[in-house]
Amino acid sequence: MSDNTKIYKLNSNLSSEKLSQTIIQNFDEINKKEIEPSIQNIHENIFEEDLSIVIDVLTNSHFKEVNEGKDYNVRKQHVLDYINDHRINLQEICNWLLINQNDSNSIYLLGYFNFHGIGMVTNKLNAFKLYHKAAELENSAAQFDLANIYIDGIDINKNYDKALELSKILAKKEYPGGINLLGYCYDMGIGTEVDTQKAFELYEKAANLGNSSGLNNLGCCYEGGIGTCVDKQKAFELYQKAADLGNANGINSLGCCYEKGVGTEVNVQKAIELFKKAANLENDVALYNLGLMYETGNGITKDLNQAMYWYKKSAEQGYGNAQNKLNMLLNV
Repeated sequence: MSDNTKIYKLNSNLSSEKLSQTIIQNFDEINKKEIEPSIQNIHENIFEEDLSIVIDVLTNSHFKEVNEGKDYNVRKQHVLDYINDHRINLQEICNWLLINQNDSNSIYLLGYFNFHGIGMVTNKLNAFKLYHKAAELENSAAQFDLANIYIDGIDINKNYDKALELSKILAKKEYPGGINLLGYCYDMGIGTEVDTQKAFELYEKAANLGNSSGLNNLGCCYEGGIGTCVDKQKAFELYQKAADLGNANGINSLGCCYEKGVGTEVNVQKAIELFKKAANLENDVALYNLGLMYETGNGITKDLNQAMYWYKKSAEQGYGNAQNKLNMLLNV
């Protein structure tokens, strides 16, 4: 049986769709200035004086996708696609960021490049310091990423109290990504006592604001009776909505529904198709689930080598169940 017990704080955590012509209307400007350039105003060859505009486009568009609940990998790819599509010299923009730390967007984006190794060697400790600096300047994108670092403890000590504090700041500003993240804190007891009713309410609010991660998490609540009554049909419908928005966690959850008959008829072939789709988006649980299908021969030719291949890819992302499976099979 596949694993579908994981609640997702982001998705989270970029295939190219065109950036909107107007930069994140209705979101407060992080650096306290109104900037609404259109893509048509950015020339194919970026001049130095235009780079500050590019920084704002990248940061604000990225944060917009956070609030839509787009997956971590998807958001990162969109940043790379934007740079490539507009023929921006990556080294040029990195050099500019290093010497132009005058506003919170520039500080945040340099941190983002450090964290993801974009145009430079990955340095998550430097990223943390830059996120922290930008967050102190009330940069919401930095506050969101910093909260996740505090939760995951990536190259720093975990700090659940700080994670909760930042999540509350974002939720108070009515950012759907922050509302969903705060729900995750109450769900998992991060910096607070577990309050499943509060988590359910926050997931529902984020979902109603169109956050695809909130839709998936709300589906998990209905499936497992977390802060609400069990309603398998409602869970299936919410997973379908999240999947339709391209959310990898929602796609994986929907696959689990088809595999186990949650709110729908059992359809193992459909489940495998969905697991493969989510696995191609590098979803750690879907990678594990696909490995499990190959290991058991559930709806597919049993193939232990294939099972180990998918378990390894999941384990490399830090998924505990996959790591345990891999160790078990290697020690047989």
